[in-house]
Formats: sequence, structure tokens, C-alpha cells
Amino acid sequence: MTEDSVEGMVKDEPEPGHVDRGGPRPGVGAGADDGDPTVAAQLARRRSAAAAAWGLSDELVLVGAGDPIPVPGRYDLTYRFRAHSEYFYLTDRERPGGVLAFDPTDGWTEFVAPVTREELLWAGADELAEGVPEGTCPMTELPAWLDARRGRRCALLGTLVPGITSEAGLDEELRYALTEVRRAKDEVELARMRRAEQATRSGFLALEALIEVGRTERELQIELEACFFRCGADALAFDTIVAGGAHAAVLHFAPTARPLDDGEMVVIDAGGEYRGYASDVTRTYPVSGTFAAEQAQLYAVVRQALQAATQACRPGAEWRDVHRVAALVIAEGLVDFGILRGEAESLFERGAVTLFFPHGVGHMVGLGIRDAGGVLRGRSDPGPGFPRLRVDLPLQPGYAMTVEPGIYFIPPMLADPTSREELSDAVDWSRVDGMLHFGGIRLEDNVLITEEGCEVLTGDVPLAS
Repeated sequence: MTEDSVEGMVKDEPEPGHVDRGGPRPGVGAGADDGDPTVAAQLARRRSAAAAAWGLSDELVLVGAGDPIPVPGRYDLTYRFRAHSEYFYLTDRERPGGVLAFDPTDGWTEFVAPVTREELLWAGADELAEGVPEGTCPMTELPAWLDARRGRRCALLGTLVPGITSEAGLDEELRYALTEVRRAKDEVELARMRRAEQATRSGFLALEALIEVGRTERELQIELEACFFRCGADALAFDTIVAGGAHAAVLHFAPTARPLDDGEMVVIDAGGEYRGYASDVTRTYPVSGTFAAEQAQLYAVVRQALQAATQACRPGAEWRDVHRVAALVIAEGLVDFGILRGEAESLFERGAVTLFFPHGVGHMVGLGIRDAGGVLRGRSDPGPGFPRLRVDLPLQPGYAMTVEPGIYFIPPMLADPTSREELSDAVDWSRVDGMLHFGGIRLEDNVLITEEGCEVLTGDVPLAS
């Protein structure tokens, strides 16, 4: 894997396991706009696929958008509204208070909260108009819709709908089926993800030149996020992580006013979002511009793990095996570094590797950074050595995954007396004790599973040299 990308490069006959690190492709990166017939066509396809997966005969389904959540003690102030992902996937609508209803006989009916004049006064936006959008019904008509179908079983997806009860078992079955439908990304979703990626790439390119001794984590956060928005993102995909020095041993560290110091590294995990769809990138940089010898050696190990795990992403590959590939590269690297002793497989199964790589290798990404993942039904535990995995299933074309191996020196984990006793022969604890202020290294790309292997969606975000 190289840092440079070749935009628009097409190979006539990709080899199995082929990895495409290209950037945006012609005609794909423009994104989807309101009124685009492609969006309407994909919504119809998604609903048809959901109905087919459910296979209902007489049961009803209600999918709730959710309501704004008040900020405690702040009167009428609410957190930014996010429609439930199941609702958004089937409606492409972020408006609160809505319900999408499905009757297998009559099809789909969308009930929305009408836009009021007061709302236009206080929070009006360009796309808002008084009343309800064409093709939808006001929420006041939902009770009559339900009364006409009284006595039939009902499932609730999305968020709870006030006053409606459902069968938990039916809810679970239909949610599982819908999650399977949602996993493969369609052309509208991918176009939005590519827009988000381009904004994210621009932010990282601008940020690398700003990293220097004395600059604070907060300053880097501000510049990065501003660039995301300037370059097309309409939201942050998640709270930005900027972690310098020992802070990088905290996986989701919130930036502070602490200035970066000479000889440190800084981990930056961030992403822009476009119309609900996310990019999620992590890079690790030397603050002074050059890695110290130990930093360079471990950075190379993480980079090799990223490359190996990405190469393992192909149709039919088990996600647990992708994690194992990354973990074994890290095990071998830590043996060469002198932290671990023994064979890589044994070190992995005994949990020695998990002390330094304590999270799963990644998760699904798309509609938010925790998209439709989960564990395939009937799965047994992946076995000794694995951390908790957000995803445990075989990869299929259209799945979008993060791949994010790392090596960390986390004092609370490494101070555990049980681990020190059980792994006394496998870990050079005196060497570990000398590195408790090292922090950590993480590298993360987003990959799209293709028929031939995978495409690295974030391959044009350079890695540190």
C-alpha cells in the first residue's frame, strides 16, 4: 500500500483480492440533490427490498423518526436532531416526529409533522414550506390509518411511536432483516460518502502543514473542522479526536488546550459528513515532522497491519479473519520490537496482543459511523484473543468498512496485576514500563467491498512519511 493514489485508474482484469486506492470517479462524486430522480428510485428500491425481506402477510410496520432531545436544564434548547437510521434509510428525511407506515396490502404511507408558521419564524430553512411535502400525510391522519387496521399485529422500528404497542419478537425479526438490506451501499449512498470523503481529505491535507510544537489539540480541531465545512461537509460525522502525546493512549480522546510537545506524536481521528453519510479517517503524525526511532518502528508495524487487513477485505472473507490478520502483524511487530516474546498465534490467543491492540479492527460505515453492522445469527464466540467485535459476518460486495489497526500503551490496562502474572513469560514488562508515556498509533481507512476485492475510499488521504 502506498500513500499516493491514482485517480480514476481502471484495471482491465483485477486480480482476486485487488485493492483500488483511487479517489473520486468521474460522474460519481457529485452527490445527490433534492429532486434527483436517482434518490426517488433508490428509495423505491430500498422499500421494495425491505418488504421482500420481511415477507409479511397481514402484519403492520411503523418506523419512527424520533423527536428532538432536550438538553437537561436548558429550557427549550435541544440537541441537534438526527432521524433514526432506519427511518432515514427508507425516507431520506431528517424531519422529527415522522412515522413511515407499511401495510403489505396497501404499501407505504408516510406521515409527517406539518411545518408551522412558528417553526418557519424560529428555525426556517430554504427547503421548508408550510404544511407537509407532496406525497405525504399529516401526522394527525395516523390514528385513522391505525383504526382502519385495528386488531392486526404491529411491529415498531426506528424509535418508539407514542401510544403504540408492538411485539418485541416481531420487532427483532424485522429489524434484523432490514439491517441485512441496509448493509450493501447503493449509488446514492456511495455518492454521498464520496462527497464526505473529499471534504475529509481536504481537511487532513490542510491540517498536516499546521502540526507543530506548541500548537494545541484544540487549535488543530478548529482548523480541521472548518476545512471540512469549507470543502462541502454539512456536518461532522462524529466528535473530532485530536490526541497528542500520552493522550493518544485514550481511544476517543476529546481535544484540550494542551500544546503539543517536541518528540510527541498526535493521533487525529475525524471525518466530515454529507447528507447523513460519513467518512471516518485516522492518521498519526510526528509533531516535530520526523518520527523518533521507536516511533518509526511501531508506525511501520501499524501501517503494515493496515495494508494486510485491507488486502484481506474481499467478498466472502470473514470480518473476524480480517481482525486476526491485523493482530498477527502487530504481534510479529511487537516481537521484533522486543515487547513480546513467542509465536504470533500463541500471543494472540493468550491475549497478549489485545493489551496493545484492544479494539476490533473496524466497523461498518456509511449512514453514520456506526452503520448496519452486527453479528450474524448463530455465530459462536470468535475464540480466545479477540476483543469485542462490532461486526462478525462475511463481507459482501457493497459493504463499506473501516479498517483501523493500532498499537497503544494504555497505563490502566498495562498495570493490571493479573495480566502481568499470566503473561510474565510473554511480555517484557520492564520495557513496557519505560513506554507508558508513549501514547499510541492508529491508522484508519474506509474500504468498499467490490466484486474483485475492495476499493479504498480514503486512499487519497496521505499517510505520514
